[in-house]
Amino acid sequence: MIRLVFALRRKPGLSREEFQDYWLNKHAPLVASVSSDLDILRYVQTHTLTDPANAAAQSARGDMEPEYDGVAELWWASEVALTANLQNAAAQKAGAALLEDEAKFIDLPNSPLWFAYEYPQINPSPEDVTAKVKSNVVRVFFPLRHQSQISEADARHYWLTHHGPIVRSHGDATGTLCYRQVHRANSPLDEAIQAARGTKVESYLGHAEAWIDRGAVQRTPESSAANAAFIEDEHNFIDMNRSTIFFGKEHTIIDKR
Repeated sequence: MIRLVFALRRKPGLSREEFQDYWLNKHAPLVASVSSDLDILRYVQTHTLTDPANAAAQSARGDMEPEYDGVAELWWASEVALTANLQNAAAQKAGAALLEDEAKFIDLPNSPLWFAYEYPQINPSPEDVTAKVKSNVVRVFFPLRHQSQISEADARHYWLTHHGPIVRSHGDATGTLCYRQVHRANSPLDEAIQAARGTKVESYLGHAEAWIDRGAVQRTPESSAANAAFIEDEHNFIDMNRSTIFFGKEHTIIDKR
């Protein structure tokens, strides 16, 4: 499957609460109404929490970008299937309707979007962990860019083969229920969707995502050592000044998997 990742900043003049309310209660039904035309298999909104944990996670890593107000994610069976579907008149009409509505509440130039593939690292069975609103589970979202002195290929390789095992080895201590790396696909489709929205912000190399049960997490020497190990190794390949991290709750709008 291929995933579209859309990191959202709200339009000036909207509060985060107003933005998230419109997104969930006005825009989400519109996406659902055209999901068949667009062959969308899954659509999830992650609403950023207004929580001191965001600032704490960012300050622990240095001077990071401000968190986004949320992340929209849509899944298709494959890039080939998506490319074929976009040639259909019904899909084009549906896409235009969504874009028209996005402009009402999203700061489109400052909201990057890109296609990506996921690489599971800590994967539950069944794969049904969700950061529901009325639960102790939160989703950690970490969009990252690599350091300029490291090539993209080398940064991806390090992230997968060195950093991933470090996070996996500390999964129990940190209460991590699920952890995935989601790498930008460098798809030819990126240019068209960005041009349509007037995107000015550079795409990320990808993002790390984790689901944590905050009710089960305790401050222990093991958890403190784990967090220190994560951050120490992140500085080996991540440009913290051009990355960010935040916590959110999920709303699953479509799931046809």
